[in-house]
Amino acid sequence: MKEYQRKQLLERVGRDGSTVGAQIPDAIEIQGEKLDLRTFVFEINRRETVPPGERERVETAKRNLRRERVERLDRIENGEVSYEEGETLAESIIGIDRALNALDQLEPVDLEAESQRQAAADTKRWTRFLKKALGHSDSNSRRR
Repeated sequence: MKEYQRKQLLERVGRDGSTVGAQIPDAIEIQGEKLDLRTFVFEINRRETVPPGERERVETAKRNLRRERVERLDRIENGEVSYEEGETLAESIIGIDRALNALDQLEPVDLEAESQRQAAADTKRWTRFLKKALGHSDSNSRRR
């Protein structure tokens, strides 16, 4: 691969918005193990939130995907690969980025903690409103 081709591939991978319209690969080999990536992402994404029992599985998958992304990027940057192989690597990196974006958007389910946060925020808003409406200020705690 010529140097300008390597730079083009690296620029394409690093470009903001490179994942727009990109497909998540059906399957990907990570550390010698095949992962049905598209199925995994859609299965997890279908739930909108990650239950506590699945959280560790998702975090492990994200770590492995990030590691694989770095390894593939390094092969383009430093490896002796053909331009065709570099294009394949670049497409797979963009697909990995797309999968990571989908997995990063998920939130853990902790309904009790979220409920407590919302109740505390509501209480704080009401207290502030009542103090303002009654003419009490935070710096002047005496009653009029």
